[in-house]
Amino acid sequence: MRAAVIFGAHSVRVDDVDDPVLPGPNGAVIRVSRSAICGSDLHFYDGDMGVGETGLRIGHEAVGTVTEVGREVSTVGVGDRVLVSSVTGCGACGGCATGNPILCRTTGPKVFGSGELGGAQAEALAVPAADFQLRKLSGDLTGISDEAALLLTDNLPTGWIAARKADFGPGATIAVIGLGAVGLCAVRSALLLGAGRVLAADLAPGRRALAESFGAEPVDPSAEGGTAAAIRAATGGLGAESVIEAVGADATIDAAIASVRSGGTVSIVGVHNHHPYPLPMLGSLFRSLTIRTTTAPIQQTWRELLPLVASGRMKTDGIFTHRFPLEKAVDAYQAVAARSSDCIKTVFEMT
Repeated sequence: MRAAVIFGAHSVRVDDVDDPVLPGPNGAVIRVSRSAICGSDLHFYDGDMGVGETGLRIGHEAVGTVTEVGREVSTVGVGDRVLVSSVTGCGACGGCATGNPILCRTTGPKVFGSGELGGAQAEALAVPAADFQLRKLSGDLTGISDEAALLLTDNLPTGWIAARKADFGPGATIAVIGLGAVGLCAVRSALLLGAGRVLAADLAPGRRALAESFGAEPVDPSAEGGTAAAIRAATGGLGAESVIEAVGADATIDAAIASVRSGGTVSIVGVHNHHPYPLPMLGSLFRSLTIRTTTAPIQQTWRELLPLVASGRMKTDGIFTHRFPLEKAVDAYQAVAARSSDCIKTVFEMT
């Protein structure tokens, strides 16, 4: 089969690789119909994280059709249209019983396309513990589009849990720093969860404009004093009650901590690099801040998000801006890595 493989900084190509095999009696193989590039994939593409001597089959967001199942699989069958959780667990332990693979006590959490598991930017994908990792899109879920389903594999659950962990009450003023796919999903999640105002900050004017079309108030980080000063100016000097950080850079984490009011909450879901972050501990303690970092419990969020998306209450349009065939992976990665106003998220169309 064909798959996107990253070999180092700004080096990606589509290669012939071995077809996936059934990963045990509880596993499945899917034919991928759509996959996408996540912002966290850029850590490998930019060279921030190693890919090994033979390269890394990249990607963790996929929807497709089941082509093979193990004898122990009971919730999906051959021919079913499914979405795949980007984060995996054993599906059988007490931790996985909560719907959170991060708490898996057996295999531990794993992410597709980060080393041990195959990458989703490929024509096919082997999925372990299929009853836990896959969700069949049938019945009330039939109308969920492939692109909406792709967002449900990672970005939308991450934006949703970012807003949940921000722990704000009805009518609160919150801020979202970083308006990539996750940040934009966090904007919509916060509004749906009852935020009165959502201040949306990003250096790209087009991204701020998109967030504004979703119902947020744009904040320009390039203004004098930067993001924190702009957010404080918009809140009468107090700062936002909660701040969601969706970038993962030192500067944006600094801005999030500086933008929140005393006693507030900073919810960090941006993927940081391998370097230690110098947390301003004394100031955070003195201001009684709550700082939370979260990897999304994908399967757990589906309980709330699948009905919301299927009913249309949670909108998913406007996030995917570019579409490529898999063979154009070089162009797709270059477009995403530019981090421009017009390119928010790309999708690979396999069929």
